[in-house]
Amino acid sequence: MSYLNSLRLRIPAAFGPAGRRHSVNAALALAMSLATAAPLAAQNPAPTDERTITPKDTAHTAQQKTLFTYRDALLAGGFAALTVLMFPADRAIARKLTDSSLTTNRFFQNSARGFEGITAPGAYIIGGGLYAVGRLAHKPNLADLGWHGTESVILATAITGVLKGTMGRARPFVTNDTNPRDFQLGGGFRNADRQSFPSGHTTTAFAVASSVTSETRRLYPNAVKFVAPVMYGGATLVGLSRMYHNKHWASDVVLGAGIGTFSGIKVVRYSHAHPQNKVDRVILGTTIAMNGEDGVALGFTVPVK
Repeated sequence: MSYLNSLRLRIPAAFGPAGRRHSVNAALALAMSLATAAPLAAQNPAPTDERTITPKDTAHTAQQKTLFTYRDALLAGGFAALTVLMFPADRAIARKLTDSSLTTNRFFQNSARGFEGITAPGAYIIGGGLYAVGRLAHKPNLADLGWHGTESVILATAITGVLKGTMGRARPFVTNDTNPRDFQLGGGFRNADRQSFPSGHTTTAFAVASSVTSETRRLYPNAVKFVAPVMYGGATLVGLSRMYHNKHWASDVVLGAGIGTFSGIKVVRYSHAHPQNKVDRVILGTTIAMNGEDGVALGFTVPVK
């Protein structure tokens, strides 16, 4: 907590009452544009440790990739720096997005609820549906997409849950948008109103976006230029909707975007570099078929080693 207090003392004059009013829009634009553009830059394949996989390759084709690269370090550093930079502007951005002229707009209200619903529980429903259809139709690439998207969400949610509970940051509506530095160590494990940092919905949305983009790059590289903007753009709108509903600060959203992006990238990269890992062998080795009596039969492949 002392670190956050010391950070407040070092805020330059540009973030004072007058300067902040002029910088809110720029800060918000910077946060959202980096949350969208940085993951795309990180998806570029490293020239020395990856090879192009054509659509003819199966979903289990091994790719010998380095799990962590210098691009990952740059991306992590960018998200970390942006999260810290958002702290001075958190309060002003919250007030801007929760202004009555916006919150009473029916279109914005319905759109925000829609984006949040698609993310949670939509991410699990869509991912599970893609996996089931892929297994039923014997489409391994589709099953891969559904499972690895869901796996990314599970990993990202676990990381976010630990941070939420540990940091214990009060949500904006609890403090009436006046105290974004209200942290309480361990408070999030006891009180849902202290689970603001980071944003879980944003984490989920970016985990899905990064995993789908990574799988698309692997299978259909020419389609990435269309898929990536749609996925990351949608994920960014989810983050904005959480701020619009006064559930999260801007820094919550930025950190959630970083965790989700990394989770999706790493799950896909690791899974295809280690296609014989036990989790994938069980999940992707499951056979789903109609049993001839209007029912569904399941078959499992259990790894011996």
